[in-house]
Amino acid sequence: MSVLSVDLACRSWSDLGVVLLEQKGALIACEIIRWRDPAPPPVVELALRLNTICLERGAGVLMLDGPQAWKSEDNGNEFCRASERELNTSAKTGLPGSVLPGTYERFVGYCLALYDALGRLGWQRLATRDHAEDSPKKILVESYPHAAWKSLGIPPLPAKRKCRVSHLAEAYAALTAMIPLTTGQPPNHDQLQAIVGGLPGLAIEERNALGTRIVGQPPRWEDGHWREGFIALPLPPSPDQTRARAIRWMS
Repeated sequence: MSVLSVDLACRSWSDLGVVLLEQKGALIACEIIRWRDPAPPPVVELALRLNTICLERGAGVLMLDGPQAWKSEDNGNEFCRASERELNTSAKTGLPGSVLPGTYERFVGYCLALYDALGRLGWQRLATRDHAEDSPKKILVESYPHAAWKSLGIPPLPAKRKCRVSHLAEAYAALTAMIPLTTGQPPNHDQLQAIVGGLPGLAIEERNALGTRIVGQPPRWEDGHWREGFIALPLPPSPDQTRARAIRWMS
């Protein structure tokens, strides 16, 4: 069972945080995937690369740190989606074409285009909070690492330009003390964000409702645009889950 998690960026391939999370017994193995290219990643090429990795590695859940849709006309919020309101996200997607603050317009447009490109490759947005056995085999899930840290009870990482090595070390230590995971190399800011953002994908993949919190409204096609959509957050393991993992690991 594996999940591909991406901390998105639109300015260069090397700014992308791409991590494959694989459940191996009681342990989560995190494989960091690096692309050392300063050029901007074209949407279609990125979609093809991500799809190929998922097919080759058997990942049925693809998590993306970026908005998947515009707000619905009747969601009760003036400027944002229901999920964005609940989590107070940095970027707010209003009605089609409206982004707050305006500095996020390029990034939001890139994310929306990527979701659409992946949709053409057979990926479907997470459509329900239920963990049904008949869920699609290629599920797109929106993540939000800043809220994921908070959901686990760990202070979020500072913004990338303000983040020091000590911040990364402290966050990684706190995360691994709570959840048994390993990485082949120390993760940078983007990769650590992808790891924490991708954790709920494992719970979704194994149909485990206890491992994730899903906020927002279901995605829907409305007046020629995708609207709303869920954001998935990880939950800290319960004492029973921790004991069960320890037993599985010892056996």
